[in-house]
Amino acid sequence: MFEDLKDLLKKCLRLQLEKVHEWHQREPDLKPAKLDAYEDLIDIVLAQHLCNFKLWHVEDKARRTDVSAQVIANCKREIDSLNQKRNDLIEKMDAWLVQRIEPFLPENAPAKYNTETIGSALDRMSILSLKIYHMQEQTQREDVDEEHIARCREKLAILWEQHKDLEQSILELLDEYAQGKKRPKVYFQFKMYNDPGLNPEIYGRKDEN
Repeated sequence: MFEDLKDLLKKCLRLQLEKVHEWHQREPDLKPAKLDAYEDLIDIVLAQHLCNFKLWHVEDKARRTDVSAQVIANCKREIDSLNQKRNDLIEKMDAWLVQRIEPFLPENAPAKYNTETIGSALDRMSILSLKIYHMQEQTQREDVDEEHIARCREKLAILWEQHKDLEQSILELLDEYAQGKKRPKVYFQFKMYNDPGLNPEIYGRKDEN
């Protein structure tokens, strides 16, 4: 079972890299479906990856200085919305994994947890795949000098090394689960800024009116 899960995670990581290229040719819409609609791990991973893809480009736009304040405000709201769904999908990935790993844990597996869940690690791999794509772009520019190209090639090599290291760490964490050294767990982010009942800048304004 754990070897099958490793193969599935490896496939997810390959798809993250492939989809970055594909989506730059034709960017898909982010499905508005409820989280319950995502049942397959690959679907969850790619939906979460698409959130990061869209976040990357909206955040680039938000840093422009030649647009109106309204454009920046719209970007901020879009960023908040995408971040919320991104984090919801990280939790969904972890819930999917916990449900399938728990039945196969040794009975004496201790309540010992990793500092980062596999869902959070998949999120980091998603962002790394975006960095790799855009750094690769920088090495192919014709409007910059050779020094710029050389610096970007060095950074690209480091990004690939980090990608390889993190993939190995994810697979080793699965080994630790299989050996009963640790247990998986869903860690909830409870983002407060998007909740009108938890953000004082929102509920406080209502009290003033």
